[in-house]
Amino acid sequence: MSKTSSKANPESDRAPEVDPSIVSVMGNQHDYLPAAGNDRMLPCYDLLSRVLGTPKVHRRLLDLAGTPTGPTLEIGCGTGNLTVMARQMYPELPAADIVGTDPDPLALARAEHKAIGLTGIRFERAYAQALPYPDGSFDRARSAYMLLHLDSEVRKQAAAEVHRVLRPGGTFFVVDVGGRITPSDGFTARRMLRSHHVAGNLGDGIPQLLTGAGFARCEELHSEIVPLVGRVTYYAADR
Repeated sequence: MSKTSSKANPESDRAPEVDPSIVSVMGNQHDYLPAAGNDRMLPCYDLLSRVLGTPKVHRRLLDLAGTPTGPTLEIGCGTGNLTVMARQMYPELPAADIVGTDPDPLALARAEHKAIGLTGIRFERAYAQALPYPDGSFDRARSAYMLLHLDSEVRKQAAAEVHRVLRPGGTFFVVDVGGRITPSDGFTARRMLRSHHVAGNLGDGIPQLLTGAGFARCEELHSEIVPLVGRVTYYAADR
């Protein structure tokens, strides 16, 4: 997507115009989890993300990943905050194009609105378990707070798809709730230990998922407690 009008605003709450033809997805029943959990809550999504400290988590993920060397894929990009932040961090790298994907057309409409004025960035509707790209299309991939929303079978399919579209030597950077959560991490962490959504992310769940999909190794880069969220852990998996 290449537009040259107003300055991009990754945290804008202004609602963009949406083509009505893209919002009728199984009525109000979706075969995906909407970005805010429910279409009616989407206008509050970015505000909630800021309250939960998500921009700081995004920035740490990008800092840990370092300077991109080629095209990057983001799965589960939602309203595009991480995608736009990444493009703004490295505007001088035209070869490092970014593709943000998500199955939610309403979230993607907001993402495209935020990317006005940026080049080397585009958003496409796609499911993580069925990516519409040839083998070896990307140098990097990333996801943030996405895996915990997928059931066990879809998680495996998504991990295999990311492995497929990465070039040999490519890296998948992940941050998600999970890792070595313990009751001493606080009230939110204790709730997460009882959540079936987080079960697959606990302990070595994410490294096991990614190495099982064919990644050569998966390294834990960092782990921290995020207020109101609990423990989040950052990973890099090499193809």
